[in-house]
Amino acid sequence: MAGRIEDYALIGDMQTAALVCRDGTVDWLCLPRFDSHAIFAGLLGTEEHGFWRLGPAYASDQQPPTAARRSYRGDSLILESEWDTQRGTVRVTDFMPPRDGAPQLIRIVEGVSGRVPMRSALRMRFSYGRVVPWVHKHEGRTVAVAGPDSVWFDTSAETYGKSLTTYADFTVAPGDRIAFTISWQPSHKEPPPLPEPEQSLEATEDFWREWVDHCTYHGPYREAVVRSLITLKALTYAPTGGIVAAPTTSLPEDIGGVRNWDYRYTWLRDAAITLSSLLRTGYREEARAWREWLLRAVAGDPENLQIMYGIAGERELGEAELDWLPGFESSTPVRVGNGAAHQLQLDVYGEVTEALHLAHMTGLARNDYASLLQLKLIRYLEDHWQEPDEGIWEVRGPRRHFVHSKVMAWVAVDRTIKLIESGDADGPLERWRELRDDIHRDVCDKGFDKERNTFTQSYGSKELDASLLLIPQMGFLPPDDKRVIGTIEAIQRELSTSDGFILRYPTTSGDENVDGLPGDEGAFLACSFWMADDLAMIGRVDEARKLFEKLLSLRNDLGLLAEEWDPRLQRQVGNFPQAFSHVPLIDTALRLTASGAYGG
Repeated sequence: MAGRIEDYALIGDMQTAALVCRDGTVDWLCLPRFDSHAIFAGLLGTEEHGFWRLGPAYASDQQPPTAARRSYRGDSLILESEWDTQRGTVRVTDFMPPRDGAPQLIRIVEGVSGRVPMRSALRMRFSYGRVVPWVHKHEGRTVAVAGPDSVWFDTSAETYGKSLTTYADFTVAPGDRIAFTISWQPSHKEPPPLPEPEQSLEATEDFWREWVDHCTYHGPYREAVVRSLITLKALTYAPTGGIVAAPTTSLPEDIGGVRNWDYRYTWLRDAAITLSSLLRTGYREEARAWREWLLRAVAGDPENLQIMYGIAGERELGEAELDWLPGFESSTPVRVGNGAAHQLQLDVYGEVTEALHLAHMTGLARNDYASLLQLKLIRYLEDHWQEPDEGIWEVRGPRRHFVHSKVMAWVAVDRTIKLIESGDADGPLERWRELRDDIHRDVCDKGFDKERNTFTQSYGSKELDASLLLIPQMGFLPPDDKRVIGTIEAIQRELSTSDGFILRYPTTSGDENVDGLPGDEGAFLACSFWMADDLAMIGRVDEARKLFEKLLSLRNDLGLLAEEWDPRLQRQVGNFPQAFSHVPLIDTALRLTASGAYGG
């Protein structure tokens, strides 16, 4: 049975990622890419759908023991878990070396004290748990084959097969080190090279140490910021620079409900704000790679900008349901692909333009096509900004004139005007200044409720939306504007949970289902960080710091966050770990550090 979402650790090689539970079970791994079929899908089903458990042996009528301690080795993505047993202590080190050939997941068992009986149980199931592979020996190595895929299992421990599972039973004493490795390879190719676990471990540690050394943030929240940056790096698909929103699909926003989505794609919005955080903390190479990914993905057709693409820029992300998987804690359907890819979300034009603007302002080498793309996006907005859309939250209800979408259209025009004013692009400056004023006037006239002194979710609506917290952060209005303060206070009153975190919007309004979906959801962590940002901007810095540090306390023991927090169940929910949670964590830490609003 899968653990709670916060029970998992992330390891990865910047092309795919695995989730490792506290009991030493890998319950999720897609090979060879983030968006490939899973070979371990126990996270969304049962052990029958694939897992790899490595830990102290236990009786068949007992639950596998959980690690007494676990942590990442320094500032890296190398996981170390330790078990204290009656017979001694044992450590398991899990990692995926940055890839130079076949993708590998390496697990090294090390005896610390006593003599500890151990067991490895490996059950590979291809195609999200649906296909049982042919497992056999090839020149002393174990290989599992199904269709185009093969996975090679290498260890010095003696193995045996039972119940369509590969086992190894062994005992470790102090100083013993026994490695286990799985490597993926297309089934028609020659076997991958024999792994070199110890050398790979050293190289992986060196990689992360060198990467973290580039971080320019040295403030009081460095531990949280660095862990978030490592997580964002792990969510970057190295060959293309695309950034996935999360490495998982269908972890529920509502336990037992239907709000289950595939996040293994590159949302322009998420990737753009990730670019912003990377640039502000010294990671220019990742920013450059993302900009190149964007230009390739959008090339030739910027007028039909999608809200998300595949990690290599693919446009077709058709949504399907995997009915053989019972879902995480019976949360169905399990979905792959994402039908929201072709939604109209006008705000992404603003996010992309803001990211390109920031890259330009921080001195990233000029790219003429990036400037040309920016101009093309504004020409599209000229004709379409007045249309209703699905908005930032990808509602599957009717289109509306979402206020946040209009604000971000204003951002797109404003940043493009600044580009032209700097002399780095040519365009109809006066016409676009008028357009900027028209959008601003429209939002203030139609998206503001004078009686309640707050902006609203959409034109003519009485509902609120946490995306309105971005109005001062985007420069649409200054923080001390009474309308901004009124909106912040209204959201605190109407969208705050009992523990002070922020909901995205009311999922129901009277008899109306706002987003077209049944059920409810938890507090959206990004929105809660936005609230902390806004509180700092309007001078309520102590309140901002307290909220921020309360949000930090929601991270699991390894510093990781899912998309949402369920205040009723007091647990993380949604896909995990979530870039859209870790990015605003970084941004708020930077803002609070700059303001001096921190304790100690």
